[in-house]
Amino acid sequence: MASLVGSDTQLNQTSYYEASVQRPEALPPLQEALQADVVVVGAGFSGLSAALELAQRGLGVVVLEADRIGSGASGRNGGQAIVGFASGQGPFEEQLGAADAQRAWDMSLEAIDLIDARIAQHSIECDRVHGYVYVADSARKQRALREEMEDLRQRGIEVDWAEGADVPRLINSPRYVAAAREQRSGHLHPLKYALGLARAAQAAGVRIFEHSPVTGLQRGATLVASTAQGQVTARFAVLAGNCMLPEHGPRVAPEIAPRIMPVGTYIVGTAPLDPGLCARLIPRNAAVCDNNFVLDYFRFSADHRMLFGGRVSYTTRTPARLSALMARRMGEVFPALAQTPIDFVWGGFVDISMNRAPDFGRLGDNVYYLQGFSGHGVALTGLAGQLVADAVAGQAGRFDVFARLRHHRFPGGPLLRTPSLALGMLWHRWRDVL
Repeated sequence: MASLVGSDTQLNQTSYYEASVQRPEALPPLQEALQADVVVVGAGFSGLSAALELAQRGLGVVVLEADRIGSGASGRNGGQAIVGFASGQGPFEEQLGAADAQRAWDMSLEAIDLIDARIAQHSIECDRVHGYVYVADSARKQRALREEMEDLRQRGIEVDWAEGADVPRLINSPRYVAAAREQRSGHLHPLKYALGLARAAQAAGVRIFEHSPVTGLQRGATLVASTAQGQVTARFAVLAGNCMLPEHGPRVAPEIAPRIMPVGTYIVGTAPLDPGLCARLIPRNAAVCDNNFVLDYFRFSADHRMLFGGRVSYTTRTPARLSALMARRMGEVFPALAQTPIDFVWGGFVDISMNRAPDFGRLGDNVYYLQGFSGHGVALTGLAGQLVADAVAGQAGRFDVFARLRHHRFPGGPLLRTPSLALGMLWHRWRDVL
């Protein structure tokens, strides 16, 4: 579906993140035959994390990126680093039992700590902020949020709860009837973080090639990853291309592609705002997300712009009048921003799994894949890279906690699964307004 690549590239041309970084000179495409211990497909968070960890273990690593470093979901997402999983603990407890479900939860907390450790170790300037506010816009959603926050408390996360007239203490918006804040989650500039990971990986000896989509993968005891102008022969492969992997190489790993769905997500960035107004609207500069199925998520940037995300598309079509729709939604949340100019509007596709749990696993003995982050990828991708590096090095116990999760294909096959999911989304959007 070539339109997916075209839509993704077009949507990202007016990204605030791209406008607020100075990218290094583009890396050349692969134009030769190389040997490596591991070939990594994709230079987003998970691929770069895996490459860095593998190189630190003494392995020779080549990364092949179809576009540029961080050009996919890793470099243009909401920048929210969140504890836990988009699925909640349900799939883990139901499939793995209490002990391994708890191990998975504990690893989700490690994922947050890993971000901070890498920022410190590699001096990555990425506007890191701790603090996260969960909000509910109806009595029904308030009850669900209270249950979720009670679960967080039982898992050792301190939660500051507010409802009714007390809500403005955490977020100054007339839309919300309840809010809760915790300090483990937070936010960052995702593209700055991705570029920082790439620098760290290169310093560790990783070779990265941009504009080098992998079009084929010959499997066996020795693997050969092919691009248009070169190839890499390796003992192991890590597939970290998410929903874009089958767009460039449909036969690279056809058995895993039906288990994830590309979903369009969109963000607007305002003109710079008065810092005092920012402090009044979201005290202590937290990231915010509601608990609707079709959710809003937002935060302030380091230069005091509102970065407001919302809307989703389960087709490759960008919603009509996207900037106006997003601005109107932002104005409903913060009336004080209703007339604020919009300087940036961008988006792209992320990967979701059927049950919203991450989908990590192996094909044969030497091909590993990381996908299905379902909106929680800022933190979990880093953990995924660490786990797959452990597995390649012979320590697969933690990786296999996730690999044991069963994942179903989206129904309908390649022709019908997108319209089927779009109909399901309409149902959930209707439920959100009740």
